Amino acid sequence: MTTVLILAVLALVAIAIWQMTKIFELSQLKAESSQIANDSDNKTNGYLLFAFLIFIYGITIFSFWNYSKFLLPEAASEHGQDYDGLLLVSMVIIFIVQTITQALLHYFGFKYRGKEGRKALFYADNDRLEFIWTIIPVIVLAGLILWGLYTWTTIMDINDEDDPIVVELYAQQFSWTARYAGNDNVLGDANVRMIDIDKANVLGVDESDTYAADDIIVKEIHLPVGRKVNFKMRSQDVLHSAYMPHFRAQMNCVPGMITEFSFTPIYTTEEMRQNPDVRDKVKRTNEIRAERAANGEDNSDPWEFDYILLCNKICGKSHYNMQMKIIVETQEEYDAWMAEQKTFAETVLKQNTAQTAMNTVD
Repeated sequence: MTTVLILAVLALVAIAIWQMTKIFELSQLKAESSQIANDSDNKTNGYLLFAFLIFIYGITIFSFWNYSKFLLPEAASEHGQDYDGLLLVSMVIIFIVQTITQALLHYFGFKYRGKEGRKALFYADNDRLEFIWTIIPVIVLAGLILWGLYTWTTIMDINDEDDPIVVELYAQQFSWTARYAGNDNVLGDANVRMIDIDKANVLGVDESDTYAADDIIVKEIHLPVGRKVNFKMRSQDVLHSAYMPHFRAQMNCVPGMITEFSFTPIYTTEEMRQNPDVRDKVKRTNEIRAERAANGEDNSDPWEFDYILLCNKICGKSHYNMQMKIIVETQEEYDAWMAEQKTFAETVLKQNTAQTAMNTVD
């Protein structure tokens, strides 16, 4: 709110200065009434071009200096380093080109400003210039596209040759549910038409499929570090998007079909919590929350970093709250956690068997 008020005040001050300038111009007895720009006007506009050039460079430098701390920390997945490298090179090229072209644009605008008696120089064509400003973008863009395609192909290497863990991400307004493939590492068939709330079969898992018996349904994702994970994604209702920013992973969840994405986590949650960028972010966040707590405001509890699964599609009014915690841990910790979970056979199927038996007795 304070920022809005400051911007409003600055806008009003700018308007007041502009109006005062107009009043001053009208009060001059020898003020020219011509609406045609003269040499003085063109010179002033030329200097204003340079002033604006300095402004956009200044605001760019300020933005990098002040807001870089809000960027994501280093990638926590094996492929994330390639992704970040491609993004960094692309942004460096964009900023170099932007810096050069903006400088030339404003310089030529000043140098070739209108002057009395000067005629505009016109080139019908220039083959050399046309070749230069065509071939350079072609080479650069072709290189980026080929590199991008290679990176995308590498990232989308979804196969069973690396002994991956198979996990289903099930999206619905407005929550996530995860289903592990169990000991056989094969997910049982599922379909939204098989959802039976009365039987607690909320994912529509095919109860007759033998592969479904050892599936494990949870509300919190645990992953072993250094082990590849193949995610299979479904949506119950509308288009969602499974977004795991720290792993540089995102894939749409489309109703009526299964989409896939895979990655290998390389840092445990505890290791990422020791990352300097993460520690700085946690510190800054908790300072803000401490101020909120002192004022008796909500959402003021101390925050601790965790990996997170978000929905990156605006899927409805509670879209902002559609998230699930991800814990990356050692293989031993992961195995211990898995041993504590109940399978689909021990929950839904067992409950259904008991209900059938009671109905038979009755």
